[in-house]
Amino acid sequence: MKVENAKFVKDYIKITYDAWLKGWHERNGGNLSYRIGEDEIKDVKDQLSENSEFVPIGVSVSNLANEYFLVTGSGKYMRNVILDPEANIGIAKIDDKGENYKIVWGLLNGAKPTSEFPSHLMSHSVKKEATGGKNKVIYHSHTTNLIALTFVLPLDSKVFTRELWEMATECPVVFPSGVGVVPWMVPGGAAIARETSKLMEEFDVVIWAHHGTFVAGETMDLAFGLMDTAEKSAEILVKVLSMGGKKQTITADNFRDLAKEFHVTLPEKFLYE
Repeated sequence: MKVENAKFVKDYIKITYDAWLKGWHERNGGNLSYRIGEDEIKDVKDQLSENSEFVPIGVSVSNLANEYFLVTGSGKYMRNVILDPEANIGIAKIDDKGENYKIVWGLLNGAKPTSEFPSHLMSHSVKKEATGGKNKVIYHSHTTNLIALTFVLPLDSKVFTRELWEMATECPVVFPSGVGVVPWMVPGGAAIARETSKLMEEFDVVIWAHHGTFVAGETMDLAFGLMDTAEKSAEILVKVLSMGGKKQTITADNFRDLAKEFHVTLPEKFLYE
């Protein structure tokens, strides 16, 4: 089977195009990685080339050894993925130590995975462990309203979580563990990868101050939906703040009632008065 015809690749392309239409991916902003399942990689194995050399990841992810990832390219535009998948995305294989990768399909003409590939892989490593292998997606976008809020709200997970929860009743159900916040750091290196992966141990949504948002999900639809929900809530909050702030809101006890009805656990640290 041609790689472009595989269902996981078609789903990936759809998400990149939907995300472009949302306005979250100006120029070459944002990136997406998908941990390919064993059955999925078997379907395209005859289309892969093992001839390229392994190169260092920059971090160690031993529990991802010999895994394959579909990932966006460095400097590539999300809007172009649908036009020429093989030039803009690629499949990377991790070595047997979890310290190096090589491109086995796509990313033509010497293109490389996104510079934030280390952050993706460290988060994949954490989420694979935490979910028993169920989590498959790490997605980073430049969500306008969430970025805007990092300039006016304290860079504190308790504050961000509570404010976003209050803006839309579905939010505590969609991301009951809350959101984490990384203060501004230079993107693309091991340091921000480590900080992000630490927060991914607790959260499925991690905001990079003044930069963008990372989310984790079991499927591409769930990851995209999580990003969309958090950003919609942020948009509402931006509008509320522009209208002079809240006059009434959802209370801590309201959240407790919601959690009971929808069978979710909400950490009490977010239910302050």
